[in-house]
Order: sequence, then C-alpha cells, then structure tokens
Amino acid sequence: MKPKLANACLKKYSHSGIFLSRLQKASFCCILKNMSLNCNEIDEVLGELNLKDAFIQDIVQPGYDSIAFNVYKVSDAKTILVCTAAGACRIHQTWKKVPKNTKPLRFMECLKSHIKGARIESIEQIGKERIIEIKLFRAGKIYVMTAANQVLGKKGDEEDENNDEHYILYIRLWSNAGNIILCKEDGSIIDSMYRRPNKGEVTGGIFNPREELAKKKVEQEQAGIEKEERIWPIRKFEELGKAKDGQELSFNKKIDIWYGEHATALSRESLLLQAEKWYNSRKSRMEAALKKLEAKLESFKDADRIKHQGDLILSFGYGADLSKGFIECTDYDNGNTVKLSIDSKKSVQENASAYYEKYKKAISGQDELSHDIQMSKREIEELEKLYAKIQNEKNVLKIEQILRKSTMPKQQKEKEQPGLEYNIDGWRILVGRNVNENDDLLRHYAKGQDMWLHTRDYAGGYVFIKARTGKTVPLNILLYAGNLAVYHSKGRKNGKADLYYTQVKYLRRAKNGPKGLVLPTNEKNICITLDNTILKKLDEIQEIQNGI
Repeated sequence: MKPKLANACLKKYSHSGIFLSRLQKASFCCILKNMSLNCNEIDEVLGELNLKDAFIQDIVQPGYDSIAFNVYKVSDAKTILVCTAAGACRIHQTWKKVPKNTKPLRFMECLKSHIKGARIESIEQIGKERIIEIKLFRAGKIYVMTAANQVLGKKGDEEDENNDEHYILYIRLWSNAGNIILCKEDGSIIDSMYRRPNKGEVTGGIFNPREELAKKKVEQEQAGIEKEERIWPIRKFEELGKAKDGQELSFNKKIDIWYGEHATALSRESLLLQAEKWYNSRKSRMEAALKKLEAKLESFKDADRIKHQGDLILSFGYGADLSKGFIECTDYDNGNTVKLSIDSKKSVQENASAYYEKYKKAISGQDELSHDIQMSKREIEELEKLYAKIQNEKNVLKIEQILRKSTMPKQQKEKEQPGLEYNIDGWRILVGRNVNENDDLLRHYAKGQDMWLHTRDYAGGYVFIKARTGKTVPLNILLYAGNLAVYHSKGRKNGKADLYYTQVKYLRRAKNGPKGLVLPTNEKNICITLDNTILKKLDEIQEIQNGI
C-alpha cells in the first residue's frame, strides 16, 4: 500500500474522533503497507466467496508457495487461489489461468488423493488470527444391492458402509509463517505444504489451533496481561477504480488485480525485476564466453603461417646448428630473414612435424570454434526471445513458472531419457554421449529391431535409429546417425571414422567386460566424413525440439 494512502486513512480516523496511540499508529501504517491480507479482509473475502456446500473439483499447485482449488456450487464454478509467500499471504478468487507445474508436487498429490470431490461443510476464520478452518466431507463407497442378493438375503460388505471421510484443512496466512495443513477430524496431521518438524507440522503431528489459542488466552488472563485491541481496517484498493462497464468491482476482483500488479512476492512488477536481473546476469556470462571463443578463433587464423614455418624448417634445417634452439633462414616467399623456434633435442623432421601438428589442430579448431560461436550467438538470441516473452506475459503465475524453470540448476532438471534425441522425417535417433548413457539406452530404450551404430577404432557414444514397422532406414537418416556417431567419439578430431552398424538383436554383452561393452555380429561397415551442413541441420532440429 502506498504511504499516501496510509496517511490519508490516518487522517480519516482522526477526523472521525478516533484517537490512536503512537503504537497503534505505527501498527496501522505497517498494516497498510503490508501486502498480506489482514483478518477483516479475510472475512470479507470469505463472505463474498460463500463456499459452504461447494465441491472441490480439482486442485492445481503452480509453485511451492501457491495452490488453487477449482470449486463448484449450483452452476457457479470458481478458482480459489491461496498464496503463502512471505509478504503476500492471501486467499481470494482468481480469474487468471493457473498453470500446472511441469512435475506434480507432493502436497498437491496428497490433497487430490484425500479431498478431491469433497464437499465444504463449513469455512471460517478462527477468531481474528488469520487461520482459516475448512471442514470437508467426502462420501465413501456407495453399495448398491442387486436383486439377486436381495432374494438370497445377502448384505453388502460391512466395510463399505462406513467409508465416509471427514477432514479439516487449515490455511494459516501469516507472513513468514504461512502454511496449509491437512488434518483428520481429531487434529492429527496427514500432510502440510511446508513440513516444519520444530513446530510439529509434519505427518503424524497434532494441529489444533482452537485449543492452542484458548490455552494462550487463559495463560494471558492468569498472568494479568491485557491484549491491546489492534485496528485492522479493510483496505478498499481505491486506486483500481471501477470496471470498464462502470460497475463496482467485487472485493475478490480488486484483490486479484491488485496483487497481480503490486504484491512484493508474487506480482508482475517484482517478477519482471527478477527476470531483468536473471537476464542481465545470464547474458553477460554468455557474451563473455562468446568473446573467449572469438579470441581463440582469431588465434587460429594464422594456420597457413604455421604450415609455412614447418616447410621452412624442412627446407633450411638440414645442416643448421639445432643446438641454438632456433633456425635462422630466408623466407623464400618474401625474402625476409626469419628466426624459427625449435626443440634442440628433436631432429629437423620431428620439429617440422610439430609445426604441422599445430597446423592440423588450428584447421580443425577453426571449424569447431566456428560451430560453437554460431551456437553461442543463437543461444543469446533465444535468451532475448525468452526475455521478451516474459515481458509480454500478463499472467503472473505463468511468469513465475517460466522464471523458476529457467533459473533451475541443470542437475535438478528432470530428463525424460538419457542422452540426446532427434526426430527427423518421422525417424527417431537416440544418442548416448558416455558409458552410463550408452548402457542406459541399450538396457531400457533400445529394442531388437532398432539400428545400432558405433565407431570402429575409437571410443565413443552409441547411436540408435528406432525401427519403424515395414520401413527400411533410408540413406539420409543413416548419414545423420553416422555423423552423430563420429561427432560424439574420439574420431571427431580427425573429421572422419569407420563405423559398424547392425540391429540391436545382434549385439552380445562381453562376459565380465566393462559397463556398456557389446560385441556386434552381422555388422556392416560404413565410412563417415563429418559434414558441417548435416551438423548444422542437426543443431537446428535440436533447438526446435527443445522449444527454443
């Protein structure tokens, strides 16, 4: 809440003849600036919602600190959002689409198994303590006696007669201590959104806020402590005005709009600030890595000069004094005198070979670096597209989900399967990049009719072409898979390698051999030279599949 609004409310109370102490004024301003709903606002929300006798149709948990209940009552469907984020604890109806989390969260699954389909018998705030108590009833199995059983005089299963279930869902909307706790009728905890062992808020614990508050009240009375009444005004959110048609907005609607724009923990403004910080940090790291690649590529551009120096060593090295550690000669291309560094312990031929080896590395390095530089530039472009998507997104829950997914550490991201996957012209290619991925793919994802490829003379990854009924692997798919096999092997530096390929059913594990080692039979041979055009196409396919 804005300071101007807080001051205006203070003046209003003063003009009404209500005089506040200094402590009350400080508390009052803090309340107005606090983003969490106060007790009177919670009562106002619950009064508007009128959830008694409504049924819980579904439960969606978009994040770790928010959960939504889809409820239905007499031709009226609503989505109730509960947020326990610090500084933004609240409950209200939302008109925004609540996105599902990529992976079903634990507490949501627990709630679904117990209270999905349950009827809300009552919902109220306990005292003015910002703890909401929701009593729920879910009918058990309904036994229908067949005519045959009636004739025979048989009864239904006695265990099915009393399967009705009663639950209590507590929602505590305290900043920095918010929680949602599902309990049985006796107060024993089934599970909670946040498990806090120190407070006993774990499965098997007891949670009975009514008894705790009553006990606390008695202790205060015995100690002679008088609890000072605090003023909890209902904020009107006047800055929102009215709807486009001129009608007054409901309190729930105002809250939904206001928190979407101003809440400190889950608002569009605060999330965009987080997104900007994440974008600037990530982009700066990516640009720094790109500069290093470009600088390394620049150092490889004198590859022809290195080869020419090797030629000069061969031409003038014989008869020269190698013990000096250098050879001084005349460059036959331009007539200049040059001094070439050599290893005095090596022969002329060995020194020239060392220069030629540097030349080969520079040539192969240029191709690899050019590819890496191109990929880095694409990653920066896709990062900018993702940031633009976040900036244009209006749903704060969707923004929060995108940010959480983007900032999640790589080791925490769940993968559907090991290695890489490519879908080309209806054919599916799987690639293992190390021993563990090779073994996992071979054990759990490859079948007998699938094609297996591997480099003959180099260690490397396994490549599988998934079989299609009544189809023979076409040449272009074989070339794609072959390039992947060479690229993910030790033969990558040479730019070419011999492969053997066969169906998975012709592979036999080596007895007492290392992990992933197989012996092929009925294999065929193919020689693959790496094709930059094919590799570029594979990169593009991978980007499209990842939704970049």
